[in-house]
Parts: sequence; structure tokens; C-alpha cells
Amino acid sequence: MIGGLAVWLVTATGSSFVTSSYFWFLVLMRALVGIGEASYSTIAPTIIGDLFTGTKRSLIICAFYIFIPVGSGLGYITGSSVAALTGDWHWALRVTPILGVVGLLLLVILCPNPPRGAAETHGQGVSTQSTYSEDVKYLLKNKSFVWSTLGVTALAFLTGAMAFWMPTFLSRAQITQGLQPPCTIEKCDTSDSYIFGAVTVVTGILGVCIGSALSRWFRGKVENADPLICAAGMLGSIPCLFVVIFAAAVSIPTTYVFIFFAEILLSLNWSIMADILLYVVIPTRRATAEALQITVGHLLGDAGSPYLLGAISDAISRTKAESPDWTFSSLKYSFLVCPFVGVLGGLFFLMTAFYITKDRKAAQQLVAESSQPQQGSTATSSMELSSAKEA
Repeated sequence: MIGGLAVWLVTATGSSFVTSSYFWFLVLMRALVGIGEASYSTIAPTIIGDLFTGTKRSLIICAFYIFIPVGSGLGYITGSSVAALTGDWHWALRVTPILGVVGLLLLVILCPNPPRGAAETHGQGVSTQSTYSEDVKYLLKNKSFVWSTLGVTALAFLTGAMAFWMPTFLSRAQITQGLQPPCTIEKCDTSDSYIFGAVTVVTGILGVCIGSALSRWFRGKVENADPLICAAGMLGSIPCLFVVIFAAAVSIPTTYVFIFFAEILLSLNWSIMADILLYVVIPTRRATAEALQITVGHLLGDAGSPYLLGAISDAISRTKAESPDWTFSSLKYSFLVCPFVGVLGGLFFLMTAFYITKDRKAAQQLVAESSQPQQGSTATSSMELSSAKEA
């Protein structure tokens, strides 16, 4: 994690010094930022899983995942503010490395490295070794992991599309209503970025906290409560998204109200999804599971959704002569993809609910067997036999 964060700091800072004649180098630096981020974001939740169990783990995961929407929201605010104050977008990329240095120091000084599964085995840990291909085969047979990963992908698609296009969508809506002047190269109203960023921060905190509280409340009463809460959050956001899409042309305040509700419902899922992965996957394979889930979620989710919506909007806008009203309408129609993806995400989490109780018990059994004092070959054989039985 320390190495990954160090790479992230160097590349994030370096990309802010790239001039327009070296655009290829900017792309390279931003790609390396992603590599550095991935190398520690895949491991951090698994360390939480090794340190805590049960309700305490849910609380710590809640605290950890609050900072995803908080960071995203603050990115809009600080990025817009710094760029506006300095008159240079490069400075917007130089703010986050300052916080990254603080994080790096905290990792070096405070972060422990417990044995895998320490909390679940009273400090003993799970020592069973396996190859990467064996890990992948195990995860592909874990139905709860597969379906929840598809749900995470749908959520990433929605949040990525909204994060990229919603400020532009709101700005175009206000231009058509005469509330803002049209954007020019020299000047463009960035107030929507500030407001949307603030809404993202508040809804992120509230949504993660509410989702975690609901999970703790229902877990003792309903065994598959976690994926059901995620499904309810995804499906509940769909009516809100429809109102956002069609109310923007009429009332901006109403639009912001329903953005608020939609983001709260989507943010219910962040900490719960992480918790699901930690208790349906055995400790020695959690980092691989995190890596695969993050890769699939980004690759099929928020990496492509902004481009897809932009491509649809461009295709629609070319059917008529360009005008502010039609530019806004074309983006509005492209946003209709989002409710459809939300329905898919809800169905994916409902499918997770069918298998999660069985997969959770199987993971607990494997941990119990692999943590017993046995000869190395016997322990491995026992775990492979249990995996075969479960498959």
C-alpha cells in the first residue's frame, strides 16, 4: 500500500506539470495514477477484514467508505475553486497530493499488517496458500461474489455517469431557461460543480451511514438482509433519476432535491458491498477478490459510462441543427440509459440474496478448517476437499 500510494503521489503531481504539447505524457501519468491507486485500494479493505469481525467490522467499513463520496464531492469543490483562483487547471491536480502525503505518513507510522484472517481465528491467521488461478476459479464458483460484483459494476456505471455529466447537464438546463449565459472558452459558470460536489459529500455521508445502520439492524433478523438493502437502494433510485432527467428543464431546485435522494439511495450500498465481499470470501483470497471486483466495476462501469452517454448524446444531437435547447435535450435522452442500468443492478443484488447465506457459511467453515493445527499437506487437502464439496 505504501508503494502504491508513493506511485500515486509522484504521478499525480507530475501530471500537473505537463504542457499542451505533451498530451500523450499526461495520459500516461493519469494511467499510472490509476495503477498506484489500485495497488493499495485493493488491499486496504482486506486489512480491515483481518482486524475486525461482525458489527465492529461493519462500523469500520462504514467509516472507511464514507470517504469515497466525500472525496469525490470535495474534488468538485476544490478543483473548481483552485482552477478559478489560479486561472490554471494544472493547480487543481496539485491539491490532492498534499492530502496524499498525510495518508502516506499515516500508513508508514500507524498501519498494522495482521495475519490473514486474524480476527476470525483469534490471532492465529489462515496460512493456506493457493495460486492465483486457483483463487480466480474459487471466486468464479462463488455465486454471491459474482452477482454482487455485477451489482457493483452497475452502481459504478451510474455514479460515474452522474459524476461526469450531471454538472454539465444542469448547466445546459439553466442555459435553456435563461438562468445562465452560454459557456465560452474564456468563461463558464462553475456553480453547478460546487453545488453538485456539496450534495455528493452530504449524501455520501448520510447514505453510507444509513446503509450501515440498516445492515446492522436487519442482519440478526434477516440472513440475506445486506443484498436486499443494496437492491432496494438501486431500485429506489430509479424513480428519482427519472424525475432528475425530466424536471431539469422545468425546475432546477426540484432537480437538486431528487439528485439528493438518488445519491443517498445509491450511497447505501458502498459499505455493505465491501462487507459482503469480506464475509463470503476466505481471508487468503480477499485481496484477489477486491482486485477482480474493482477491475470489473471500473472497466464495465465508470470507465465507460461517461463515454457511452457522450456518444449517445452526440449521435442524437446530429439529427437536428445545433442549438442550446437541442444540446440539452440530447444529453437528457442519453441519461435514460441510467435508470435501465439501475434496474439491472437491483436484479443483480436480488440474485446475490439467493446465494449469500450458503456462501457465507461455506467461507466460515473453510476458515475454521484451515485455521486448525494440522500438517501442511493435510490442511491443504482439507481445504481443497471443502472447496470441491461447496462447488
